[in-house]
Amino acid sequence: MAFAIAVLLAVPALAQPFTSGTGSGGPMPIAPGAAPPAASLAAPGPSDVLRPPGNIPIPVAPLPPPAQVERTPAGPALTAPSVPAGQVALYLTARFGKDLPQIPSGIVWRVYPERPDHTGAMRLIREDKTAAPTMLLPPGSYIIHASIGNAQALKKVQLRAETVRETFDIPAGGIRIEGKVGDARIPAGQIHFDIYKGSQFEPGDKHPLMQNAMTGEVMLVPEGTYHIVSHYGDGNAVVRSDIRVQAAKVTDVSVTHRAAIITLKLVTTAGGEALANTQWSVLTPGGDVIKESIGAFPRVILAEGEYRVIARNEGRSFQHDFNVVTGVDSEIAVVAQ
Repeated sequence: MAFAIAVLLAVPALAQPFTSGTGSGGPMPIAPGAAPPAASLAAPGPSDVLRPPGNIPIPVAPLPPPAQVERTPAGPALTAPSVPAGQVALYLTARFGKDLPQIPSGIVWRVYPERPDHTGAMRLIREDKTAAPTMLLPPGSYIIHASIGNAQALKKVQLRAETVRETFDIPAGGIRIEGKVGDARIPAGQIHFDIYKGSQFEPGDKHPLMQNAMTGEVMLVPEGTYHIVSHYGDGNAVVRSDIRVQAAKVTDVSVTHRAAIITLKLVTTAGGEALANTQWSVLTPGGDVIKESIGAFPRVILAEGEYRVIARNEGRSFQHDFNVVTGVDSEIAVVAQ
């Protein structure tokens, strides 16, 4: 699958997020898949019952320098395997879309019968993870499922006596995200991203397609519109951005946060030592609690704005108002008096 991602990464392109948020990114090409069969592939049953594949882990590929995508030269003609009596050869390949390169790796192929069994389950007949497998199957009708990342395609295939060749179009694109404060890149361990299908302005409840995606990770998804929720720290520094993912392209998204890192301490005198075992509450001017913690030097990442902090130690409470300025990391000392 790393090779498949490398093919996408070969031509990085910029895509403009078209709604709010401060994301900006770039797409890279993969064509609509077939509709799923009427029978559910997720019927409950024993362990040999096929269930829809979950998200397939996407290894992060190193970023090559920008280069023009080149089609892999056609190799020598395949030598037909010896087909036993009562079997039919099925050749399978996948591409990112019509007139686009063949997907070189990372595909999971699954073969199901055309109809569910007497329990209503669609039971797995064959699975293969090679890019272009050749399967030998008895004559009959089958449902072929091909997936890469979160993109997939289905086809009904009829096998009779002659060899059958099928090419699947899987319209997948990649998303790669990073976060910034001003011109400074946010370290990977301080930020994560949730990805949702559709625009943030579309009505209805949405469930995340992916959660806790990390900086620099390449995620394969079907082409279309997505919105990203970027979480910088565990405070209120959250940014939402809409993006458009194109088939066979990687969309690079840079989300800019207006926030800063604030360190808190309670002292008896200005410049004094911080008091241990202090309970902290950070609130908005309206009294909404944003963050609570315990310790001598708690750290919180806050969006730009005005705040009030309350420190409690040995039965006494102290409070202090302060401002957060984008990119200005600060230490806020509350004097216990």
